Amino acid sequence: MQRYIQSFIKADSDQKMILLSGPRQTGKTTLTKNLFHNCDYLNFDLSEDRERLRKKYWNRNGDAVIFDELHKMPQWKRWIKGVYDTEKKTPCLIVTGSAQFDTFRKVGDSLAGRYFSYRLHPIDIQEACLYWENDPVKAMENILQFSGFPEPFLKADLDFYRRWQKSHLDIMLRQDFLDLYAIRHIKMLEILVDLLKSRAGSQLSHASLARDVQADHKTVKNWIDMLENIYAVFRITPYHRNVARSILKEPKIYFYDVARIKDPGAQLENLVACALLKAIHFLEDTKGYKGSLHYLRTKDGHEIDFCVCIDDKPILAVEVKTKKDEPSSAFRIFNKSLDGARKVQLVKNIKREFTSPDGIDVLSLPHFLKDLDLSKLIQA
Repeated sequence: MQRYIQSFIKADSDQKMILLSGPRQTGKTTLTKNLFHNCDYLNFDLSEDRERLRKKYWNRNGDAVIFDELHKMPQWKRWIKGVYDTEKKTPCLIVTGSAQFDTFRKVGDSLAGRYFSYRLHPIDIQEACLYWENDPVKAMENILQFSGFPEPFLKADLDFYRRWQKSHLDIMLRQDFLDLYAIRHIKMLEILVDLLKSRAGSQLSHASLARDVQADHKTVKNWIDMLENIYAVFRITPYHRNVARSILKEPKIYFYDVARIKDPGAQLENLVACALLKAIHFLEDTKGYKGSLHYLRTKDGHEIDFCVCIDDKPILAVEVKTKKDEPSSAFRIFNKSLDGARKVQLVKNIKREFTSPDGIDVLSLPHFLKDLDLSKLIQA
């Protein structure tokens, strides 16, 4: 199965070690094994492989060695740094994992200059149209119903997706959380995930969540940090030229599994959030830009759903609608903040595409996401 970052990883693997992270079951292992047919694979979750890792027993005559879930090893960065410095790039070293590697950075564990990092996202409309489904509307409906995770997406069976979703959450909470954080309050975590699903796309109040979960404010915030670290959710902050002020404001939360969200409006917004974040990460990982995803909101409640920034400069503002094609008045309110950025209102069920007199593009949501290319906006 071809994936969107495959050729980039292949080219970079001749130069550096590859760190490949992303949500569990997005196809990281499949991708790397497809790239390197003559490879050795070691998974830190397996006891027999942990023993091989301890003794550094693997095939050094193949094309690559894949170390899966290595971030669960104590001082894993120091260990892989030693392997890389001793053995260099023969065979290629590929580290994969379902947690954000930066989370586990410690003093003295620097891998600077030794690796290229990639993040593998679930399938979105653009990738679906490249490899499987040429109709962006059909691709959108399939992702909304079955998620963009390869197995349920390709299966396209609702009963299968429901069973897959349950086991997927169980593995994340009962395996990843226990392995990385030694947290035992699994039932409370499940309650928190259910609450977050109902608040996808809304501003988060940790105090309110703490009351509902019956845990203290700090604990709930830490748990959400951990959910983000294992690629279950991601947060976006309001855009502000002063980064410190932006961080202090209430974030919004979204899920990598779009089909998990039941409210149609929130689900559609979540779909767009995932596509934009994936495009940002692609630019960062393949071209070295610094990107970020935000929302815009005034004190009196005027809001634009998304603002994409590259190298701290807004390049794209996006408002998401199901049917309404009249441009949002919020674009005029934020016009000064968005100077130079493209302004787009994406409509799921649109009758006609047009550009308003003040430069707002009102476009088909699935067709826009099919052709999304942030690099063109940077060059413009």
